Parts: sequence; structure tokens; C-alpha cells
Amino acid sequence: MEKKGLGRGLGSLIPGANWREERTAPTEIPLDSISFNPFQPRKSYDDEKFQDLVRSVRVHGILQPVVVRSKGEGNFELVAGERRLRAASEAGLTKIPAVIKELTNQQSLEVALIENIQREDISPLEAARAYKRLNDEFNLSQDEIAFRVGKSRPGVANTLRLLNLPTEIQISLEKGELTEGHARALLSIGDIDLQRKAWEKIVGEKLTVREAENISKDGKQADVSRETIPAAEKDPNLLEVEDQLRRLFGTKVSISNRKGRGRLEIEFYSQDDLERIISMLLE
Repeated sequence: MEKKGLGRGLGSLIPGANWREERTAPTEIPLDSISFNPFQPRKSYDDEKFQDLVRSVRVHGILQPVVVRSKGEGNFELVAGERRLRAASEAGLTKIPAVIKELTNQQSLEVALIENIQREDISPLEAARAYKRLNDEFNLSQDEIAFRVGKSRPGVANTLRLLNLPTEIQISLEKGELTEGHARALLSIGDIDLQRKAWEKIVGEKLTVREAENISKDGKQADVSRETIPAAEKDPNLLEVEDQLRRLFGTKVSISNRKGRGRLEIEFYSQDDLERIISMLLE
């Protein structure tokens, strides 16, 4: 039975992709003929887990081929399997089994992204940056990105929104001081200064995601209090509805109601954010 790279085969991982396979069976390729993938979305690795992989490679070799594309004259560029390639080099191997594919730059990024997502080896911000590259460099819409990587469109949109966080909060998320759940709670606060204050409290007191959601709710109410109707004067039922809508849309929502007439405001912070909210409203 023919073995497929990446388990189910690249064709099944990227619906609609249409490339020609130069070879289907793995072949041994010299390590020094392979350059790293400039489209690799993943930038950091767990050192302890990586050393475990190196030790395994020394004993058993590389069990799963890497995926490469030809660059001509016997040279190749890695598409997927950077940890295996680095581990093979550190373990002292001179060759590595590889499946050779003919891929475009876009397909190379997609395959690298998909491999990491399926292995859950990519951080939320790394995924967000990769999604942004697919949008910026290859003009893929959020719907198209979601289709290709096997995620829901709202899921892709919410991950992209992490890039709207202030730089220091993004760094905190990268360092593991925050989880994606904490970050999403902070995103529901429209005011950046209040976001920072909430972040400092979350990190300083090592709050849970639920606790972060609670203080984010307080922050959102403080933000609303700057408007014409102070939170303290609002109908508690309206405040509860606002909170439910904020959780639903993942952004600041405000409702004003005077004598049966009023206004519902849903904030957005980018064109993609607007499209995400509109799509949710029309579903």
C-alpha cells in the first residue's frame, strides 16, 4: 500500500489543491541539500520535547518523511517537518527520508500551517500571523482560509483578532503568561488602557480564564460608563444582555434605552472584524 505524506496525504489536507506529484514514495535526500521553509509559521519549539525527539532519532532514525519541493540542481526547500529536519541534523544524520512535491509558495505555506495545526504544535499568535499572511500575500478571504485549514470561519476570525492586542499583551501570550482564553477575554474590552489594566491584574494575580472574563466584564462596564448613560443608571437587564452580546460577538456592545427607544452599538476594529460580525448577524 502506498504511504502518504502527512498521514492522509496533502491533497486531502488542502481541498481544491491541484498540483502534480513528482514522486509519491519517500526518497533519501542529503541534509545539506535542504533549505528551511521561509513560509514556516512556527517560530518557537519546546526545547525539552525537541531533545526527546533528537534522542529518538539517534535510536530509531526518522520514522515519518519530511515534505520538500525541488529548487533545481539537486537542491530542495523544506515544506513540512522542520523539527524532524533539525533533529536529524543534531542527531548526526547525513540523509533524511523525504517526499518531493511540486508546490506553489501559497501551497507551501498552507501545508506548513496545516501540519502544525493538526499536531497542535503552533501557538495562537503564530496561527494568527500565518492566517494574516494567507490573506495579505495570497488574497485569501477568511472563508477561504477556514476551508483550507479545516477550521470554522469564526474561529479563524477570532484568532486573527489576537493581532489587535497591544504588543506587550501579545508578548505575554507568546511567553505563556496568558492563554488564548485570557486573550479573548481582554479583546472584549474596547478601551486599550482598560485592556492593559486588566492584563496586569490577570498576570500579576495569575487569574483563571473565568476570573479574567469577570474582570473584563468590569472593564467593559467601566468603558460604558464613559458614555452618556452611566452603567450604574442602566437597567440591570440591559447590562446582562450587553454582556451576553459581548461574549457572542467578542467585542464591545452597548445598548441605550430611553422610553422604549434607543440604540444598539456593536464596535469593530478592522475590516475583517466588521466582516466577521456581519457574517454572524446574517447566519
